[in-house]
Amino acid sequence: MTVNPNPQILLYPRIRKSPFFYASRRHGVAMYSVYNHTYHPRHYGDPVAEYWALLEGVTLWDVGVERQIEISGPDAFDFTNLLVTRDLHRCAVGQCKYVFLTDQHGGIINDPVLLRLEENRFWLSLADSDVLLWARGIAAFARMDVEIHEIDVAPVQVQGPKSYAVMRDLFGDGIADIPYYYLRDFTVEGIDVTVSRTGYTGEIGYEIYVHNASRDAERLWDLVWEAGRPHDLRVIGPCHIRRIEGGMLAHGADTDIDTNPFEVGMGYDWMVDLDQEADFLGKQALTTIKEEGPWRMLAGVEIGGAPLGSYNDGSMIDVFPVLSDGVRIGHVSSACYSPRLEKNIGYAMVPTELAELGTRLTVDTGAATVDALVVPKPFIDPGKEQPKSDVTADAAG
Repeated sequence: MTVNPNPQILLYPRIRKSPFFYASRRHGVAMYSVYNHTYHPRHYGDPVAEYWALLEGVTLWDVGVERQIEISGPDAFDFTNLLVTRDLHRCAVGQCKYVFLTDQHGGIINDPVLLRLEENRFWLSLADSDVLLWARGIAAFARMDVEIHEIDVAPVQVQGPKSYAVMRDLFGDGIADIPYYYLRDFTVEGIDVTVSRTGYTGEIGYEIYVHNASRDAERLWDLVWEAGRPHDLRVIGPCHIRRIEGGMLAHGADTDIDTNPFEVGMGYDWMVDLDQEADFLGKQALTTIKEEGPWRMLAGVEIGGAPLGSYNDGSMIDVFPVLSDGVRIGHVSSACYSPRLEKNIGYAMVPTELAELGTRLTVDTGAATVDALVVPKPFIDPGKEQPKSDVTADAAG
């Protein structure tokens, strides 16, 4: 039998489309996947060229698949604080937080960016899982006065060292006043948007959340495109090379409902506030896990052998088994070839004793069985200084 190495993905009415679907496909989408039951552009023909465009210039992404769940009402603060593992008393109005939602066993249901728009109004900008159903199920038994809806808001990302210049040309000098992980509302050409200084890149970047997206998303896309043309803006898909370099987790790959926050490492245990007075779903289970220590950990690994692909190019269709003495003891969840580091890198979920730095492992990439070495993670900019840097200095340079 013959295996078709590049099967098509069917475009038809049954699967949802981002409000930017028809705008983003004009730029020549080469590959889609399905994320939050929605078609998502993965790349436009050359993921490595897109990587360099992100590092050296400015890029535009259709991330309308990040569905927005709004939680509002008199008890919205207490209810949202019940869902997430961080203490929202430390989240001001106008601030964003990267958060974990966990179940009663401590498993990660989702890792969205939370936006606090008002005292009792929050958005959850979702990774790939059905949080709307989860939150409504919790609300049905929580006896709190809250409303939970998927709202007509959709984001695009503008990312890269020239992103501030594009955003300034589009929205004005007020863009410079948005600190890292904060937000501000703007209106452009009659379109209401919320802009946050966030992104999935480890580079300077912004997300533009378009209100009334079913009506205004394509028009906003065109405005961003026109503002970006003088800056050589390029439309790309999510840059997985860069997010793997920077230690950004992919829900459904590096984490899922069977993964807890203490297993993923990289300092993410600060996102679990067990000392806060308020309870949250999974608090008891996570307290026990922390006391006993996780039995496995997500380790950074350098992987030998021939250069791997870009992760989102179809070259990694399944996890890579991790072997010790010929026995499978874990798996590589995300891996790619880093052009800057000139080596294969990735993340391996392995027993805790094998996650120690310097541990040698064996990885089956499908093409070959190769040596791997546990190394510090993330691989580049562990302090995330790049996305926090002075945007005006980059624009001047």
